Amino acid sequence: MKKRLFSMFMVSLMVGAMMIGCGDKTTDGNDSKTEVASDGQTYKVGIIQYVDDASLNQIVDSLEKQLDALSEEKGVTFEYEDYYCNGQADSTTINQMVTELINDEVDILVPIATPTAMICQAATEDNQIPVVFAAVSDPEGAGLVKSNDAPGSNVTGTSDALNTEAVLDLMIEQDRDLSKVGLLYDKSQDASAAPIAAAKEYLDAKGIDYVEKTGTTNDEVMLAADALIAADVEAVFTPTDNTIMTAELGIYEKFIEAGIPHYCGADSFALNGAYLGYGVNYATLGTETANMVAEILVDGKEPATLPVKVLDNGTATVNTDTAEALGLDYEKLRDMCDGFVEIQTAEEFE
Repeated sequence: MKKRLFSMFMVSLMVGAMMIGCGDKTTDGNDSKTEVASDGQTYKVGIIQYVDDASLNQIVDSLEKQLDALSEEKGVTFEYEDYYCNGQADSTTINQMVTELINDEVDILVPIATPTAMICQAATEDNQIPVVFAAVSDPEGAGLVKSNDAPGSNVTGTSDALNTEAVLDLMIEQDRDLSKVGLLYDKSQDASAAPIAAAKEYLDAKGIDYVEKTGTTNDEVMLAADALIAADVEAVFTPTDNTIMTAELGIYEKFIEAGIPHYCGADSFALNGAYLGYGVNYATLGTETANMVAEILVDGKEPATLPVKVLDNGTATVNTDTAEALGLDYEKLRDMCDGFVEIQTAEEFE
């Protein structure tokens, strides 16, 4: 099982301030990634990951593999090994990383997830360095683009927008007597705002009660999960929320012991123990993000007019270990989805 290594920080004292460095990732010994292509241009690609979790790791892995493939296809070199950073969900750290990448004169910034994209947007207002974000659930709502069809500035990218109604349809089909649902999310995550609002509207229309609990740290999420269990909810919904994702390995057993299925907005939740994840294929999203990078740097397209790529999100991923522990028959859900994947509990995608 492949595990990504965290970015190591190179610290130097500069005018009394500490600058946190990017890029010291372990490589596989292939130096071709950082050598100038013999017949083409070299481009510096700054990749800024919001936090270490299974979904975002999968995006970065796929993004880098596709950049390598495009390097050969187009006769250019995309350098990223020395320009990869992981902010571990710390906005101060991410701001410092983005500043350093700009000082390194990268040709493009690729922020992974909404908080990182918003930092890159603010940092490039004056210099207009192209920004291609990945895994932003609501680019318009976050103010990153004027519209998905016509972004209007130096910022565009790929979206993992969630079909909340489809997730809740699966929840109700699984338990047609459902009467109380828990909503578990981080209220500081912009990506969670729209789907949680949609979930409330959906549940109100169905006459189903709901209980909201939020957390911004792992400890708070653990307490929130305990509170939902104490409230006797019969199922829990979480959107594409990175805070809850990073805590999933610590809460899924609580929900299993309480007999509560957890329905979530990404396949990585199911990988980490939740009953069901529904949404985009994050490996595909990483590939599409790399394609957009190449369209801008090599093909000369403008971010302002390059539409946001919104992936179809009709794939359900069921954790068969959790389904067995909960005594749930998920076969009746299969025909409700465009894609259906069975998975077992693990920390990372292979």
